[in-house]
Amino acid sequence: MVEELLTAVVAAGVGAAVYMGAAARVVKQYERGLVFRFGRLREEVRPPGFTVIVPLIDRLRKVNMQIVTLPVPAQEGITRDNVTVRVDAVVYFKVVDPASAVVAVEDYRFAVSQMAQTSLRSIIGKSDLDDLLSNREMLNQGLELMIDSPAVGWGVQIDRVEIKDVSLPETMKRSMARQAEADRERRARVINADAELQASHKLAEAAEVMSEQPAALQLRLLHTVVAVAAEKNSTLVLPFPVELLRFLERAAPPPPAAPGHTDPAPAGPASEGPGPDGVGPLPEGGDGPEPVSPPPEPPALGTAGPAPSPDGSAP
Repeated sequence: MVEELLTAVVAAGVGAAVYMGAAARVVKQYERGLVFRFGRLREEVRPPGFTVIVPLIDRLRKVNMQIVTLPVPAQEGITRDNVTVRVDAVVYFKVVDPASAVVAVEDYRFAVSQMAQTSLRSIIGKSDLDDLLSNREMLNQGLELMIDSPAVGWGVQIDRVEIKDVSLPETMKRSMARQAEADRERRARVINADAELQASHKLAEAAEVMSEQPAALQLRLLHTVVAVAAEKNSTLVLPFPVELLRFLERAAPPPPAAPGHTDPAPAGPASEGPGPDGVGPLPEGGDGPEPVSPPPEPPALGTAGPAPSPDGSAP
């Protein structure tokens, strides 16, 4: 009798253990549990932790509540300005209603992926190339709104949509490179012209100042010569200006005069006096130059000359 009782207790314990092993379930922190009893969804959503179901009657379906990163394959399309591009994106979404995500749609991941691809092609056809390259924030918001509208009924919330890359044809890349280079060259020319204009104003002011002081021009020339000669790798040919000679001539002090010496009278015009070779002017109809006697030498200093005659003629 005792043995039969012990056998029954052991059998009951084993059966309870088997039942608990078949009925016990563990729901993780980032999951929610949905129980289907005879194929009918129970209203109660099982929270994270330990839970028990009825074996062979209930079926537990776990739904991940984490944010899912879904890459969107590259889609090729034609923009509004007739440029062929390939655009890929990435979608971040999460499940907010486990019951709708399981019951309302067969596979919510596949549904979100297909909706994202369709919306991306639609965005490409409605946008210009410049918007795809520089105004992506607005396109991301429009793409997120297009995907989120049908996903609300699936129990899915779109968290963020980002356009990753825009692939252009090689011919378009070369055209854009030439356009950018031309624009940079235009800006460089404008800057150079502006610099020339400012330099011309400054040079005009400098020329006005140098016109008042001619020596400033010579100093500037010497300063330029010093700057060029500092390199020591070129031959410098310096023209000697006449203005510099005149400046040095005016700046040189006059030589001191000898004691008791008087400057000779200035000579008359060359046509009235003898020439440099002691030859006077040619008479009209003459065959040769008429010799001119040299003027008498003045008496030496300190000696008395012959006295003049009473009639004023020379002795």
